[in-house]
Amino acid sequence: MEELQIEKIENWGFGFTRPLHIAGPCSAESEEQIIEVATGLKGSNVQLFRAGIWKPRTRPGSFEGIGKKGLLWLKNAKEILNVPTTVEVANAKHVEEALETGIDILWIGARTTVNPFSVQEICDALKGTDIPVMVKNPINPDLQLWLGAIERLNQVGINRIAAIHRGFSNRYITDYRNAPEWSLPLRLKEMIPEISIICDPSHICGVRKSIPDISQKALNFGLDGLMIETHHNPDEAWSDAKQQLTPENYKEMINNLVIRKSIDATPELKEDLAKLREKVDQMDRTLVDILAERFSYILSIGEYKRKNNLSVFQSDRWKEVTQSRINMGVEKGLSEEFMKEMMMAIHEESIKKQELMLEK
Repeated sequence: MEELQIEKIENWGFGFTRPLHIAGPCSAESEEQIIEVATGLKGSNVQLFRAGIWKPRTRPGSFEGIGKKGLLWLKNAKEILNVPTTVEVANAKHVEEALETGIDILWIGARTTVNPFSVQEICDALKGTDIPVMVKNPINPDLQLWLGAIERLNQVGINRIAAIHRGFSNRYITDYRNAPEWSLPLRLKEMIPEISIICDPSHICGVRKSIPDISQKALNFGLDGLMIETHHNPDEAWSDAKQQLTPENYKEMINNLVIRKSIDATPELKEDLAKLREKVDQMDRTLVDILAERFSYILSIGEYKRKNNLSVFQSDRWKEVTQSRINMGVEKGLSEEFMKEMMMAIHEESIKKQELMLEK
C-alpha cells in the first residue's frame, strides 16, 4: 500500500484534543432547533458541532434533510459554542454549497463510502482545497472500501483526514443497530497508524440507553473521539429519534466516561507490561506448535481418505466436533461467537489440506 500523508486531529489547526467530542442533532430541522441544541451544549466539552443537512434515506417519502438553507443555521451554533461545524456531503454540489457557506469540516457518510464513483466525485470537487474530511465506514464490513475512500482523498491533496466508526450491517446481531466489529477499526489503525478514528455510538446502538456503554468501549479500545447525536427533544426528532441524547444527558454521560491513558504517555509501566506480554508470546508459540501438530494429523486423515476413496467432508463428524469444542470453550470462559469463528477457521484450513492430499 502506498504510504499516505495523514494529519492527526490534534494537528488540524482547531485546537482539538483527544478524545475529540462531536455533538449535535442527526438532522437540522429549524434555525430555532439548532440554537436550542447548541445552547443546551454550552458548558460541555464539545469541540465540533454536527448536523445533517442532506439525509440519504432508504425509502422515498422520509425526511431527506432541510437542504442548503440549513447550512446558514450552523453559523449560530458556531457563535454560541465557539467551535467549528461539520456536515455530511454526498456529491459535488453538497461540497460546493458547504464550502461557500464556510463549513469547517466535511464528512462522507456510510452510504456514500460504498460507492467509489460518488467518493471520487467528492474528491474531484475538493481538489485544490485543504478542508478536513472524515470518512464513515461503509455499511458492510468491507475494509478495502473504507481504505479506498481515504486513499482517494489523499490523492487529491487532502491530508487532514479522520475515519468514523459507525458499525456494520449484520442481520445476525440484534443487540445493536449496527454491529461494532471492533477488530475492523483497529485493523484500519494498524494499516494507517497516523489516522484518527472517531466512534459514532449513536448509529452503532440505535437506541440511546446503550450509548454510554459503547462510548466507553470505544475509549477503552483507544479510539480518538466520539460523535454523539443530540437533540433538545429527541422523541420528536425528524430522523433517528431513538438514538439521540438530550444535551443534559450528553453532559452527564461525558462526565462519567473514564479516559484511559496511552502506554506511550506512561513509560514507567512499559516494563511491567512487557513481562506480561512475554507470557502471552510464550503461549502463542505453544499454540502455534499445537496447531501445527493438529494439522499433521489432519494430513494423515487426508491420506487415509485418499487411499480409501472417501469424501473430504463428513457432515456428522463436523457437527459433533464443532459443538463439542464450542461447549469446551464456553466452559472455559470463551465466548460462543469466538469459538464458532475459531472452529470455522480451523475447519476451512483442514479442508484445504485434505483437498491437496486428495489431488495427489
